[in-house]
Amino acid sequence: MRSRENNGPFNIFAEKDITVEFYDLDPMCIVWHGNYFNYFEVGRRTLLEKIGYDYADMRESGFSFPVVEATARYLGPLHFGETARIKAILTEYENCLQIKYEISELKTGKLVTKGLTTQMTFNERTGESCFVCPSDFIEKVESLIRKNNEE
Repeated sequence: MRSRENNGPFNIFAEKDITVEFYDLDPMCIVWHGNYFNYFEVGRRTLLEKIGYDYADMRESGFSFPVVEATARYLGPLHFGETARIKAILTEYENCLQIKYEISELKTGKLVTKGLTTQMTFNERTGESCFVCPSDFIEKVESLIRKNNEE
């Protein structure tokens, strides 16, 4: 059983394994630091799919979630051909979308990068920022929380 402490206050997280590709590398033959934000995106998309509110659902609902803040802390390198596990952990869903990330090298389990993104809700129809996430998104998250609590 995984502890909530490691998986956010709601115990909602998703993991995705990727292979480090040659085009992700910098001249030092390690993953270029900016590409970790692309890896965060892979984790975020996987998490949203698990919640049942992917990018197509967002567009259909008339809301978008632009990133307003993103941070990364680099703890070690990833190299070409290694498998990385991207873990995206939901930490806030009512007033904004906040996701914590952990990227580990799969073979060793070594944590190489940690990060956090905050996304605001934007109503595409009215052109206004919202200070609450859409109710259908909140309902899907809370349904997943209930399901996780029953397990």
